[in-house]
Amino acid sequence: MEILVCVKRVPDSAENEISVGSDGTDIQRDDLTYGVNEWDNYAVEEAIQITERLGGNVTVVSVGDGDTEEVVRREMAMGAGQGLLLTDPAFEGSDGLGLARILQAAVKKGAYDLVLTGAQADDGAAQVGGMLAALLDWPYASLVNKIEVQEGSLVIGREIEGGAQEFSDIETPCVLSIQTGINEPRYVGLRGIRKVASVEIPVLTASALGLDPATVGAQGAKVRRIDYFVPPAGAGADMLKGSTADLAQQLFELLKAKGGLK
Repeated sequence: MEILVCVKRVPDSAENEISVGSDGTDIQRDDLTYGVNEWDNYAVEEAIQITERLGGNVTVVSVGDGDTEEVVRREMAMGAGQGLLLTDPAFEGSDGLGLARILQAAVKKGAYDLVLTGAQADDGAAQVGGMLAALLDWPYASLVNKIEVQEGSLVIGREIEGGAQEFSDIETPCVLSIQTGINEPRYVGLRGIRKVASVEIPVLTASALGLDPATVGAQGAKVRRIDYFVPPAGAGADMLKGSTADLAQQLFELLKAKGGLK
C-alpha cells in the first residue's frame, strides 16, 4: 500500500510560551522552538504500522520553507521511506483551500492508495483534509482512531459525540484525518536521524506541481486572518462548600438562576 502523510511544522506549545505579536496580526514567532504537529505524528505512525503489516511505502509531505525540511527528515527517521518538500514564495499566505490545492497537486504526482492528515494543526481549523478529499473527489473521514485494511477498502473507526464509536467501510483511494490516541508514536533515536541526514528530499515548486500561483498563497486566499487577541479574563470561579446535599442544592439554584434549568 502506498501512503502519503501530510505533516506540518508548528510551534511546540510544550516548549514555548505563545503570545500575540505587537501588531496583532500574528503570534510572536521570534525564538520559538518548532516541531511536527502532534496529530500528524500519529498519522505517520499509523501509516508505518500499516506498511509494516501489509507492505508498501510511506511518503511524508509538507508545505513550507527550507526550515520545514527538519520536520520531513524527523518523520523519515521515524520510518517513512520518502519525503517531499513543497516550497515556493507563491505558497506564502495560503489559506486552507490554498494548502489543499498544493497538496492535491502533490498527490497527483504519485500513485497513492491512502492519504493521511492529522485531525487538525496549529490554527485548529481542521479543514485541509476535507478540502483535499473534495478536490481529489475521494472519500473522506475525520477523527479516525482505528483503521483495518481490507481488499479495496478500509474499515475505519471514528470518535463521535458522546464518546461513542462509529465504524464504517470506506473505499480506497481515500483521505483520512487521524485523531490522537490511535496509536503510540515510536521514539525517534539518534541512529534514525543519522540514517536519513544525507537522504535527498525532492523539492517541488509551484511550477513543478503545475500550479497557477494566482490560485494559492496570499493572492488566492479567500480567508484572511485580520486579528489576534487575548480574550479578557472573566470573573473567577464560584467555589461551593458544604455537604454533598448542600453542594447539590447550591448547584441546582445556580443553574436555575442562570437559565440552565426551568
